[in-house]
Amino acid sequence: MHKKYVFLDSGIGGLPYFRYFHKKAPQASAAYVADLEHFPYGEKTREEVIKYALDVTEKIIDRLNPAMIIVVCNTMSTAALDALRKHFSIPFIGTVPAVKVAAEVSANKRIGVIATARTINDPYLDKLIESFAADCTIERRADAELVAKIENGLITAPDEEKRKAVTPPIRQFKDAGVDTIVLACTHFLHLADTFTECAAPEIKVVDSLPGVVSHALDVLPPSAGGEVSRSSCYVTGEITERIDRLYRGYCELFDLDWKGAL
Repeated sequence: MHKKYVFLDSGIGGLPYFRYFHKKAPQASAAYVADLEHFPYGEKTREEVIKYALDVTEKIIDRLNPAMIIVVCNTMSTAALDALRKHFSIPFIGTVPAVKVAAEVSANKRIGVIATARTINDPYLDKLIESFAADCTIERRADAELVAKIENGLITAPDEEKRKAVTPPIRQFKDAGVDTIVLACTHFLHLADTFTECAAPEIKVVDSLPGVVSHALDVLPPSAGGEVSRSSCYVTGEITERIDRLYRGYCELFDLDWKGAL
């Protein structure tokens, strides 16, 4: 089966990017792959992330034959994007923390970055800060617990539960005096509205979503015309009853056809 564009994440983090992409290019043939076999990437070593990213990409190319892969995972992008580009000939679009955007909009030059531990500690983030936010003070927070909650159903929970989940990071950032937060793990974009609501009015919230999707469409424009294309969702690893139930629900929410194992 040929899918022109494939979105790759460790779980459901990239789905907001996928939804935005589909709005921009409804006729584009696309698929979404969650590498659940190795979730969560954020708790792995850099070497493990690279190995898992290479392995799942090989499966994707073999099964779906994409013309492009959009890596909608900050952890995978910061650790493994160079390796993916060296090993495979198709183009890869990465998703990296929106530090440049934050530095441009921050008035007091105090920025909060919330991500996985792997991204927070990766040299790539240090390089981004050095290149685009050298004059800023950066407050970092690794939040594996929030990633897990989002993956396991928080996105369909009542608003009050969502607000409760984002309270600890927002409290940390407010105490540190930041005026801009970077959502530097794609899972957190499922709660972007909640972060924005709870952080206002003192703090702005930014992410990489529009830039990533625009870049993908610039590098590989979709075919002109044509009917709206149905998109598919696959996962790796064992599909338990719980995963099947969760992902069927996510597919319904994001208008994807559930295909099961890659």
